[in-house]
Amino acid sequence: MKLGIIIICYNIESSIDILQSSIYINELTNLEICLVNNCSDDNTYELLKEVKEQCSNVSVVNIKKFKTENSAVKAGARYMSSQFNLKYIGYINIENEQSNLSLLIKAVHDHQEGIINHIQNITKSKAIKLTMFQSLFSIMEYLSNNKKNIQYSEFQYFN
Repeated sequence: MKLGIIIICYNIESSIDILQSSIYINELTNLEICLVNNCSDDNTYELLKEVKEQCSNVSVVNIKKFKTENSAVKAGARYMSSQFNLKYIGYINIENEQSNLSLLIKAVHDHQEGIINHIQNITKSKAIKLTMFQSLFSIMEYLSNNKKNIQYSEFQYFN
């Protein structure tokens, strides 16, 4: 089953390690990543495009006027649903320099199965079939709820 992850990025130029991010992303299977640049003032968009060039499962969406988290997530979800046949779509919002894109992707890599099980459990517990926007889920919520299973060095960047 294919999972899509939307990563909302805002002014995180100094926390993007292109090489390390690309290594982790290229190890991910059955996963599509959409990096959404939410009108960054720095060089974030250019660096995200470089990550995309090195990874076959990455797309980049550039929002030219700053949006709320919900609007940015919806923009990424619209793009992903039109481009890919995904069963689940999760999102992560990175909007400060303390966040580290490489470590975040590593945490997703290391906990991919748990993330999929989490969303399956949420979906099964709903009595009705959810629309695409209703079924979007926060990956940070999963990582926060399971932080005892995640090494502190990884988790400190996601708090």
